[in-house]
Amino acid sequence: MKKEILAVGVVLGLILSGCGKQMETAKKYRWDVHDYNRPVPLVVTPGAADNMAPSDATVLFDGNDLSKWVSAGNGSPAKWKVENGYMEAVKGAGDIRTKQAFGDCQLHIEWATPEKVVGSDQGRGNSGVFLMGKYEVQVLDSHNNKTYADGQAGAIYGQKPPLVNVCRPPGVWQSYDIIFHRPVFKDGKVEKKATETILQNGVLIQDNWTIEGTTFYRVRSYYEPHPDKMPLILQDHGNPIRFRNVWIRELKETNQ
Repeated sequence: MKKEILAVGVVLGLILSGCGKQMETAKKYRWDVHDYNRPVPLVVTPGAADNMAPSDATVLFDGNDLSKWVSAGNGSPAKWKVENGYMEAVKGAGDIRTKQAFGDCQLHIEWATPEKVVGSDQGRGNSGVFLMGKYEVQVLDSHNNKTYADGQAGAIYGQKPPLVNVCRPPGVWQSYDIIFHRPVFKDGKVEKKATETILQNGVLIQDNWTIEGTTFYRVRSYYEPHPDKMPLILQDHGNPIRFRNVWIRELKETNQ
């Protein structure tokens, strides 16, 4: 008899526990399931093609000029070359940065390494896309080009190699679609680390990777406190890398 009572007590306890958890979970929701009073998402018109800027994007380079960019070092006019719908890094001209600052974002950028192969390893078609000017996604000619894993195209430089190498041949246009969530700092310390998801040429190569900190060369990354928004930087690494069709969407939290 005691065993039966104990069993009933255990079952009743589990039921009450489950009910308690359901009640606790229900309290977290602001809206009922399928609630018609719930605000609907903002309507955004997509681009004419998958790689074209949607209606809520900021176009950073449309193939005509560098009016949205300046030299990263001193803020003077950017000295990269613009022709035939692309901008090209000029050796010695230095990095360029956006005039506008960004935090959480979706970035689309297309790039091409020189058709004529010159050099090898990190000296072949090298550049970089720096989110917030600090967190680098490597640009490199990684088509039949041996180099260290965390330095090939699509790597979060010095931290995380891409999941796969999907590089096209030299001179052929490629694309990055990057979803970036900035780090959060409190009292000078990182409270929430940054994350990054990257598709290269439509293929997932970084899957919500937690960034370890600022990009350095041959030094382990660590976080340095900085503002919530900072400019995007494109690197002059001495190679004539081309970029085109650059646009960005700021990602904002909603209460929906």
